[in-house]
Amino acid sequence: MPLSKLRDEIDAVDQQIIDLLAERLRLVGEVGEVKTKHGLPIYVPEREAAMLAKRREEAEKKGVPASLIEDILRRTMRESYASENETGFKTVNPDMKRIVIIGGNGLLGQRFVEMFKLSGYDVDVLGRSNWDQAEAICSKAGLVIVGSPIDVTTDVIKQLSFLPKDCILTDITSVKDEPLTEMLAVHDGPVVGLHPMFGPDISSFAKQVIVYCDGREPEKYQWLIDQMKIWGAHLYNVAAPTHDKSMTLIQALRHFTSFVYGVHLQEVDADLEQLLDLSSPIYRLELAMVGRLFAQEPALYADIIMSQKNNLAMIKRYHQHFSDAIELLENNDREAFIDRFKSVTNWMGDYSELFLNESRTMLQQVHDNRHYEEK
Repeated sequence: MPLSKLRDEIDAVDQQIIDLLAERLRLVGEVGEVKTKHGLPIYVPEREAAMLAKRREEAEKKGVPASLIEDILRRTMRESYASENETGFKTVNPDMKRIVIIGGNGLLGQRFVEMFKLSGYDVDVLGRSNWDQAEAICSKAGLVIVGSPIDVTTDVIKQLSFLPKDCILTDITSVKDEPLTEMLAVHDGPVVGLHPMFGPDISSFAKQVIVYCDGREPEKYQWLIDQMKIWGAHLYNVAAPTHDKSMTLIQALRHFTSFVYGVHLQEVDADLEQLLDLSSPIYRLELAMVGRLFAQEPALYADIIMSQKNNLAMIKRYHQHFSDAIELLENNDREAFIDRFKSVTNWMGDYSELFLNESRTMLQQVHDNRHYEEK
Protein backbone atom coordinates (compact mmCIF):
# COMPACT_ATOMS: atom_id res chain seq x y z
CA MET A 1 0.00 0.00 0.00
CA PRO A 2 2.75 2.57 0.81
CA LEU A 3 4.45 1.70 -2.50
CA SER A 4 1.20 2.12 -4.44
CA LYS A 5 0.64 5.53 -2.87
CA LEU A 6 4.14 6.67 -3.77
CA ARG A 7 3.75 5.41 -7.31
CA ASP A 8 0.51 7.36 -7.64
CA GLU A 9 2.33 10.51 -6.52
CA ILE A 10 5.11 9.85 -9.03
CA ASP A 11 2.52 9.38 -11.78
CA ALA A 12 1.00 12.73 -10.85
CA VAL A 13 4.40 14.43 -11.03
CA ASP A 14 5.07 12.78 -14.40
CA GLN A 15 1.79 14.22 -15.66
CA GLN A 16 2.90 17.67 -14.53
CA ILE A 17 6.17 17.20 -16.42
CA ILE A 18 4.23 16.32 -19.57
CA ASP A 19 2.01 19.38 -19.14
CA LEU A 20 5.04 21.62 -18.65
CA LEU A 21 6.80 20.18 -21.71
CA ALA A 22 3.66 20.79 -23.76
CA GLU A 23 3.61 24.39 -22.57
CA ARG A 24 7.31 24.78 -23.36
CA LEU A 25 6.78 23.52 -26.91
CA ARG A 26 3.86 25.93 -27.32
CA LEU A 27 6.12 28.81 -26.29
CA VAL A 28 8.82 27.56 -28.65
CA GLY A 29 6.27 27.81 -31.45
CA GLU A 30 5.77 31.49 -30.62
CA VAL A 31 9.54 31.97 -30.45
CA GLY A 32 9.80 30.45 -33.93
CA GLU A 33 7.32 32.97 -35.29
CA VAL A 34 9.30 35.86 -33.82
CA LYS A 35 12.57 34.46 -35.22
CA THR A 36 10.99 34.09 -38.64
CA LYS A 37 9.74 37.67 -38.57
CA HIS A 38 13.12 39.10 -37.60
CA GLY A 39 15.33 36.67 -39.53
CA LEU A 40 17.00 35.16 -36.48
CA PRO A 41 18.68 31.72 -36.58
CA ILE A 42 16.88 28.93 -34.73
CA TYR A 43 20.12 27.93 -33.01
CA VAL A 44 22.18 30.50 -31.09
CA PRO A 45 25.14 28.81 -29.36
CA GLU A 46 25.68 31.59 -26.81
CA ARG A 47 22.03 31.59 -25.72
CA GLU A 48 21.95 27.81 -25.37
CA ALA A 49 25.21 27.68 -23.38
CA ALA A 50 24.14 30.47 -21.02
CA MET A 51 20.72 28.92 -20.44
CA LEU A 52 22.17 25.47 -19.70
CA ALA A 53 24.75 26.91 -17.30
CA LYS A 54 22.05 28.78 -15.39
CA ARG A 55 19.75 25.74 -15.21
CA ARG A 56 22.60 23.52 -14.01
CA GLU A 57 23.33 25.99 -11.24
CA GLU A 58 19.65 26.20 -10.25
CA ALA A 59 19.33 22.41 -10.27
CA GLU A 60 22.31 21.90 -8.00
CA LYS A 61 20.86 24.35 -5.48
CA LYS A 62 17.78 22.12 -5.25
CA GLY A 63 19.72 18.89 -4.97
CA VAL A 64 19.00 17.84 -8.56
CA PRO A 65 22.04 16.50 -10.48
CA ALA A 66 23.15 19.14 -12.97
CA SER A 67 23.75 16.48 -15.60
CA LEU A 68 20.14 15.30 -15.27
CA ILE A 69 18.60 18.68 -15.99
CA GLU A 70 21.05 19.21 -18.86
CA ASP A 71 20.07 15.85 -20.41
CA ILE A 72 16.38 16.73 -20.15
CA LEU A 73 16.84 20.21 -21.58
CA ARG A 74 19.07 19.12 -24.45
CA ARG A 75 16.53 16.48 -25.48
CA THR A 76 13.75 19.03 -25.16
CA MET A 77 15.67 21.58 -27.21
CA ARG A 78 16.14 19.05 -29.98
CA GLU A 79 12.37 18.77 -30.26
CA SER A 80 12.10 22.54 -30.02
CA TYR A 81 14.47 23.08 -32.94
CA ALA A 82 12.47 20.60 -35.03
CA SER A 83 9.17 22.28 -34.17
CA GLU A 84 10.54 25.70 -35.14
CA ASN A 85 10.81 24.41 -38.72
CA GLU A 86 7.03 24.48 -38.92
CA THR A 87 6.94 28.28 -38.71
CA GLY A 88 9.29 28.71 -41.65
CA PHE A 89 12.30 30.99 -41.98
CA LYS A 90 13.04 34.51 -43.12
CA THR A 91 13.83 34.90 -46.82
CA VAL A 92 17.38 36.29 -46.80
CA ASN A 93 17.34 37.08 -50.51
CA PRO A 94 13.77 38.00 -51.55
CA ASP A 95 15.00 39.01 -55.01
CA MET A 96 16.40 35.55 -55.74
CA LYS A 97 15.08 33.96 -58.90
CA ARG A 98 14.01 30.33 -58.94
CA ILE A 99 16.11 27.67 -57.23
CA VAL A 100 16.71 24.48 -59.20
CA ILE A 101 17.78 21.33 -57.36
CA ILE A 102 19.11 18.60 -59.60
CA GLY A 103 18.38 15.34 -57.83
CA GLY A 104 15.77 17.03 -55.65
CA ASN A 105 13.75 13.82 -55.54
CA GLY A 106 16.54 12.06 -53.64
CA LEU A 107 16.32 11.86 -49.86
CA LEU A 108 18.87 14.59 -49.15
CA GLY A 109 17.71 16.66 -52.07
CA GLN A 110 14.18 16.58 -50.66
CA ARG A 111 15.41 18.09 -47.40
CA PHE A 112 16.90 21.06 -49.25
CA VAL A 113 13.75 21.47 -51.34
CA GLU A 114 11.77 21.56 -48.09
CA MET A 115 14.08 24.06 -46.39
CA PHE A 116 14.15 26.48 -49.32
CA LYS A 117 10.37 26.35 -49.62
CA LEU A 118 10.05 26.98 -45.87
CA SER A 119 12.26 30.01 -46.48
CA GLY A 120 9.95 31.43 -49.12
CA TYR A 121 11.81 30.54 -52.32
CA ASP A 122 10.38 29.09 -55.53
CA VAL A 123 11.97 25.69 -56.11
CA ASP A 124 12.10 23.47 -59.19
CA VAL A 125 13.29 19.86 -59.15
CA LEU A 126 15.27 18.57 -62.10
CA GLY A 127 15.94 14.87 -62.67
CA ARG A 128 16.00 12.12 -65.23
CA SER A 129 12.28 12.37 -65.96
CA ASN A 130 12.48 16.03 -67.08
CA TRP A 131 16.13 16.40 -68.05
CA ASP A 132 15.08 17.18 -71.62
CA GLN A 133 13.74 20.46 -70.20
CA ALA A 134 16.92 21.23 -68.24
CA GLU A 135 17.99 24.28 -70.24
CA ALA A 136 14.52 25.85 -70.15
CA ILE A 137 14.12 25.23 -66.42
CA CYS A 138 17.60 26.51 -65.57
CA SER A 139 17.14 29.63 -67.70
CA LYS A 140 14.96 31.03 -64.89
CA ALA A 141 17.32 29.99 -62.10
CA GLY A 142 19.29 32.16 -59.72
CA LEU A 143 20.72 29.11 -57.94
CA VAL A 144 21.34 25.60 -59.25
CA ILE A 145 22.25 22.86 -56.78
CA VAL A 146 23.63 19.57 -58.08
CA GLY A 147 22.47 16.82 -55.74
CA SER A 148 23.12 13.85 -58.02
CA PRO A 149 24.80 10.63 -56.86
CA ILE A 150 28.57 10.92 -56.46
CA ASP A 151 29.42 8.73 -59.43
CA VAL A 152 27.56 10.97 -61.91
CA THR A 153 28.04 14.39 -60.29
CA THR A 154 30.87 15.57 -62.54
CA ASP A 155 29.10 14.26 -65.66
CA VAL A 156 26.00 16.25 -64.71
CA ILE A 157 28.06 19.38 -64.01
CA LYS A 158 29.72 19.17 -67.43
CA GLN A 159 26.29 19.51 -69.07
CA LEU A 160 25.47 22.81 -67.33
CA SER A 161 27.17 25.18 -69.78
CA PHE A 162 23.83 26.90 -70.47
CA LEU A 163 23.34 28.50 -67.04
CA PRO A 164 22.68 32.27 -66.83
CA LYS A 165 25.84 34.26 -66.05
CA ASP A 166 24.46 35.53 -62.74
CA CYS A 167 23.28 32.07 -61.61
CA ILE A 168 25.02 30.52 -58.59
CA LEU A 169 26.21 26.96 -59.21
CA THR A 170 26.86 24.61 -56.31
CA ASP A 171 26.80 20.92 -55.41
CA ILE A 172 26.12 18.94 -52.24
CA THR A 173 28.23 15.85 -52.81
CA SER A 174 30.76 14.53 -50.27
CA VAL A 175 33.75 15.05 -52.59
CA LYS A 176 34.68 18.65 -53.25
CA ASP A 177 37.88 19.16 -55.25
CA GLU A 178 36.88 17.55 -58.55
CA PRO A 179 33.27 18.83 -58.63
CA LEU A 180 34.41 22.35 -57.72
CA THR A 181 37.01 22.28 -60.49
CA GLU A 182 34.40 21.13 -63.00
CA MET A 183 31.90 23.79 -61.90
CA LEU A 184 34.50 26.53 -62.31
CA ALA A 185 35.33 25.21 -65.78
CA VAL A 186 31.76 24.93 -67.08
CA HIS A 187 30.26 28.09 -65.54
CA ASP A 188 31.60 31.66 -65.62
CA GLY A 189 29.39 32.91 -62.79
CA PRO A 190 29.40 32.42 -58.99
CA VAL A 191 30.48 28.97 -57.81
CA VAL A 192 30.66 27.37 -54.36
CA GLY A 193 30.99 23.77 -53.19
CA LEU A 194 28.80 22.50 -50.33
CA HIS A 195 28.93 19.32 -48.27
CA PRO A 196 26.19 18.72 -45.69
CA MET A 197 27.83 16.58 -43.01
CA PHE A 198 24.63 14.69 -42.21
CA GLY A 199 22.10 12.32 -43.71
CA PRO A 200 18.50 12.96 -44.72
CA ASP A 201 17.04 11.52 -41.49
CA ILE A 202 17.79 14.59 -39.36
CA SER A 203 14.86 16.31 -37.64
CA SER A 204 16.38 19.78 -37.92
CA PHE A 205 19.36 21.59 -39.45
CA ALA A 206 20.16 23.02 -36.00
CA LYS A 207 23.80 22.31 -35.05
CA GLN A 208 24.38 20.36 -38.27
CA VAL A 209 27.67 21.11 -40.04
CA ILE A 210 27.64 22.26 -43.66
CA VAL A 211 31.06 22.62 -45.24
CA TYR A 212 31.51 25.23 -47.94
CA CYS A 213 34.48 25.55 -50.29
CA ASP A 214 34.87 28.93 -51.97
CA GLY A 215 34.94 28.95 -55.75
CA ARG A 216 34.21 32.27 -57.44
CA GLU A 217 32.49 35.55 -56.47
CA PRO A 218 31.77 34.73 -52.81
CA GLU A 219 29.91 38.00 -52.35
CA LYS A 220 27.25 36.69 -54.73
CA TYR A 221 26.52 33.57 -52.67
CA GLN A 222 26.96 35.04 -49.18
CA TRP A 223 23.16 35.19 -48.85
CA LEU A 224 23.10 31.40 -49.28
CA ILE A 225 25.57 30.95 -46.42
CA ASP A 226 23.49 33.31 -44.28
CA GLN A 227 20.28 31.47 -45.17
CA MET A 228 21.67 28.15 -44.01
CA LYS A 229 22.86 29.76 -40.78
CA ILE A 230 19.30 30.91 -40.14
CA TRP A 231 18.24 27.27 -40.50
CA GLY A 232 20.53 26.66 -37.52
CA ALA A 233 23.40 25.03 -39.41
CA HIS A 234 27.06 25.61 -38.57
CA LEU A 235 28.88 26.70 -41.73
CA TYR A 236 32.52 25.61 -41.93
CA ASN A 237 34.78 27.10 -44.58
CA VAL A 238 37.67 24.98 -45.87
CA ALA A 239 39.68 24.55 -49.06
CA ALA A 240 38.42 21.72 -51.26
CA PRO A 241 41.67 19.63 -51.22
CA THR A 242 41.82 19.90 -47.42
CA HIS A 243 38.19 18.82 -47.18
CA ASP A 244 38.76 15.76 -49.34
CA LYS A 245 41.82 14.73 -47.33
CA SER A 246 39.77 14.87 -44.12
CA MET A 247 36.89 12.94 -45.71
CA THR A 248 39.29 10.08 -46.44
CA LEU A 249 39.47 9.53 -42.68
CA ILE A 250 36.01 10.71 -41.64
CA GLN A 251 34.04 8.86 -44.30
CA ALA A 252 35.94 6.46 -46.55
CA LEU A 253 38.10 4.73 -43.95
CA ARG A 254 35.39 4.72 -41.29
CA HIS A 255 32.72 3.30 -43.61
CA PHE A 256 35.14 0.74 -45.02
CA THR A 257 36.05 -0.60 -41.57
CA SER A 258 32.34 -0.86 -40.71
CA PHE A 259 31.76 -2.70 -43.98
CA VAL A 260 34.55 -5.18 -43.25
CA TYR A 261 33.31 -5.74 -39.70
CA GLY A 262 29.82 -6.47 -41.04
CA VAL A 263 31.27 -8.93 -43.56
CA HIS A 264 33.21 -10.59 -40.73
CA LEU A 265 30.10 -10.93 -38.58
CA GLN A 266 28.32 -12.60 -41.49
CA GLU A 267 31.25 -14.93 -42.21
CA VAL A 268 31.43 -16.20 -38.62
CA ASP A 269 27.60 -16.33 -38.52
CA ALA A 270 27.47 -14.25 -35.35
CA ASP A 271 24.35 -14.48 -33.21
CA LEU A 272 23.31 -10.81 -33.26
CA GLU A 273 20.62 -11.27 -30.65
CA GLN A 274 23.09 -12.81 -28.24
CA LEU A 275 25.68 -10.12 -29.00
CA LEU A 276 23.12 -7.50 -28.07
CA ASP A 277 22.17 -9.36 -24.88
CA LEU A 278 25.81 -9.59 -23.81
CA SER A 279 26.99 -6.23 -25.10
CA SER A 280 28.40 -3.41 -23.06
CA PRO A 281 27.00 0.03 -23.99
CA ILE A 282 30.09 0.83 -26.05
CA TYR A 283 29.86 -2.38 -28.07
CA ARG A 284 26.13 -1.87 -28.59
CA LEU A 285 26.88 1.60 -29.96
CA GLU A 286 29.57 0.17 -32.23
CA LEU A 287 27.22 -2.56 -33.45
CA ALA A 288 24.52 0.04 -34.02
CA MET A 289 26.85 2.06 -36.26
CA VAL A 290 27.73 -1.04 -38.27
CA GLY A 291 24.07 -1.99 -38.56
CA ARG A 292 23.19 1.57 -39.58
CA LEU A 293 25.58 1.28 -42.53
CA PHE A 294 23.94 -1.91 -43.82
CA ALA A 295 20.44 -0.45 -43.43
CA GLN A 296 21.18 2.14 -46.11
CA GLU A 297 21.81 2.29 -49.84
CA PRO A 298 24.90 0.19 -50.76
CA ALA A 299 25.65 2.20 -53.91
CA LEU A 300 26.03 5.37 -51.84
CA TYR A 301 28.73 3.84 -49.65
CA ALA A 302 30.46 2.19 -52.60
CA ASP A 303 30.70 5.63 -54.19
CA ILE A 304 31.94 7.31 -50.99
CA ILE A 305 34.65 4.71 -50.44
CA MET A 306 35.72 4.58 -54.09
CA SER A 307 35.30 8.27 -54.92
CA GLN A 308 38.95 9.28 -54.45
CA LYS A 309 42.21 7.62 -55.43
CA ASN A 310 43.71 8.61 -52.08
CA ASN A 311 41.09 6.56 -50.24
CA LEU A 312 42.61 3.27 -51.34
CA ALA A 313 46.10 4.37 -50.28
CA MET A 314 44.79 5.34 -46.83
CA ILE A 315 42.90 2.06 -46.45
CA LYS A 316 46.03 0.09 -47.40
CA ARG A 317 48.02 2.09 -44.85
CA TYR A 318 45.42 1.25 -42.22
CA HIS A 319 45.65 -2.41 -43.24
CA GLN A 320 49.40 -2.29 -42.68
CA HIS A 321 48.86 -0.97 -39.16
CA PHE A 322 46.55 -3.91 -38.55
CA SER A 323 49.32 -6.24 -39.71
CA ASP A 324 51.84 -4.53 -37.44
CA ALA A 325 49.49 -4.85 -34.47
CA ILE A 326 48.84 -8.52 -35.23
CA GLU A 327 52.59 -9.08 -35.21
CA LEU A 328 52.70 -7.70 -31.66
CA LEU A 329 50.09 -10.28 -30.67
CA GLU A 330 51.88 -13.11 -32.46
CA ASN A 331 55.07 -12.24 -30.57
CA ASN A 332 53.10 -11.80 -27.34
CA ASP A 333 54.94 -8.49 -27.02
CA ARG A 334 52.97 -6.91 -24.20
CA GLU A 335 55.50 -4.15 -23.55
CA ALA A 336 55.55 -3.05 -27.20
CA PHE A 337 51.75 -2.95 -27.21
CA ILE A 338 51.71 -0.77 -24.08
CA ASP A 339 54.41 1.53 -25.50
CA ARG A 340 52.48 2.04 -28.71
CA PHE A 341 49.30 2.64 -26.70
CA LYS A 342 51.04 5.33 -24.65
CA SER A 343 52.49 6.88 -27.80
CA VAL A 344 49.01 7.38 -29.29
CA THR A 345 47.71 8.70 -25.95
CA ASN A 346 50.49 11.30 -25.84
CA TRP A 347 49.84 12.26 -29.46
CA MET A 348 46.13 12.82 -28.75
CA GLY A 349 46.92 14.99 -25.73
CA ASP A 350 43.87 16.66 -24.19
CA TYR A 351 41.63 15.27 -26.93
CA SER A 352 41.68 11.80 -25.37
CA GLU A 353 40.11 13.21 -22.18
CA LEU A 354 37.60 15.19 -24.26
CA PHE A 355 36.62 12.04 -26.16
CA LEU A 356 36.36 10.10 -22.90
CA ASN A 357 33.88 12.62 -21.47
CA GLU A 358 31.84 12.86 -24.66
CA SER A 359 31.64 9.09 -25.03
CA ARG A 360 30.58 8.71 -21.40
CA THR A 361 27.49 10.80 -22.10
CA MET A 362 26.65 8.85 -25.25
CA LEU A 363 27.15 5.52 -23.52
CA GLN A 364 24.86 6.55 -20.68
CA GLN A 365 22.15 7.34 -23.23
CA VAL A 366 22.66 3.97 -24.95
CA HIS A 367 22.42 2.24 -21.57
CA ASP A 368 19.25 4.17 -20.65
CA ASN A 369 17.58 2.94 -23.84
CA ARG A 370 18.11 -0.72 -22.98
CA HIS A 371 15.02 -2.74 -22.26
CA TYR A 372 15.13 -6.28 -20.88
CA GLU A 373 12.40 -8.87 -21.28
CA GLU A 374 12.21 -12.06 -19.25
CA LYS A 375 12.87 -15.14 -21.38
